[in-house]
This record gives sequence, C-alpha cells and structure tokens, in this order.
Amino acid sequence: VHLQASGGGLVQPGGSLRLSCAASGFNFKLNTVDWYRQAPGKQRELVGLITSTGSTNYADSVKGRFTISRDNVRRMLYLQMNSLKPDDTAVYYCHLGRSGDDYWGQGTQVTVSS
Repeated sequence: VHLQASGGGLVQPGGSLRLSCAASGFNFKLNTVDWYRQAPGKQRELVGLITSTGSTNYADSVKGRFTISRDNVRRMLYLQMNSLKPDDTAVYYCHLGRSGDDYWGQGTQVTVSS
C-alpha cells in the first residue's frame, strides 16, 4: 500500500486549497479512505472519510467548508478546503484502515496565516 499526499502550502485565512492523494497497492475503489490532520502539539484527528460508494462524513469542525471526493479510475483521493481558518493549520494525511492495519501517506503541510 502506498499513499502519496500533495497540494499543501501557505494560504491566507478565507482562502482555498485542494489536496490530492495518489493511491496504489490495493483495490482503491473497494475501500473507504480518509483524511486526517495533526496540528503542532495536538493529536491526529479525523477530518473526514469517503466510502467505496462515495458517501462522505466529516468532522464538525470542517463541515460545510471541506469536501472529500475520489476518482476511482485515477486512484485519487481529494480534499477541497474552502474558507480556511488558522485553526486548520496542520499536516494533512491520507489514510487507509484495513483489516486492523493502518496505512498512512507521508503528509502535506497546510499553513493558514496572513
């Protein structure tokens, strides 16, 4: 299993970013995949997930601002982040949980600051 996240950067409050995650080494279209984030000094937290059928679920802190999508043909996972806040500053990870094992991408830094 390999997960490669990209698309992070520095953005001003109120701005937008789109993160991508390239997946390989497993049957992507059959699996739920997630986005997590970890801010400095805080525990890693679930941002949201998307099931194999395209259903999504989000943390309350990002509902209405973030959107997760997937492209099963390209084996890509996406996180569209709008109306970004300084509290969204974190390293963002794509994640696969399967059969009791956890697989993580390397993370991409998102910094929201003026």
